[in-house]
Amino acid sequence: MRTRAMVNVAVSACVALVACACGPEKPKEDAGAKPSRASASTSTQAEEPPPVTPSVTPSAPARSEKPPTTSTGELPSPRTKEGAIRRYEQYLHALGHEDIDTVCEVAGPAAKQAEDQGLGPCTSTYTAVFRMISPAQKKALRTATVDPRRVAVRAPGKVEMPVEAVRASATFTESDLGDYTLEYLRNEWYITD
Repeated sequence: MRTRAMVNVAVSACVALVACACGPEKPKEDAGAKPSRASASTSTQAEEPPPVTPSVTPSAPARSEKPPTTSTGELPSPRTKEGAIRRYEQYLHALGHEDIDTVCEVAGPAAKQAEDQGLGPCTSTYTAVFRMISPAQKKALRTATVDPRRVAVRAPGKVEMPVEAVRASATFTESDLGDYTLEYLRNEWYITD
């Protein structure tokens, strides 16, 4: 299972790298990010150097290595099987809506592991993943639910979400959605594998 998941992540990363290389040009705000001080430096004190303006480079929001304590402004999920299911459904719905912030929040620890292995940041990887999900599958993910009878509690605070547990109007297989492990870390459920 882990090997297949890593293959899926590797394929996603390759697609992300291609997408990044062929992606849109840098935003126009780059040009305005470094204001010129030449016209403002007409003072009589020529010996003082002009003030240093920090360089601004637009990028994806920085993700911390540690997940936040709450999820998207909601109360933390309880440390129960039902709490894990609710959190995973939040992730599935975010995939369907292409909500990169929620996806990267819930999948933060697993995405960080993939990034450490050279697969790129979560925002780049999942942007490519969004392109690989068909429109019918995205629509199905927006209302997908999880069958609690198919969810396996592996240990207190560790739950396995097999692809077979996902109930949606489209069919998902191991190769296009996969199995996930959620762990309860710092008062919330996160995808860790």
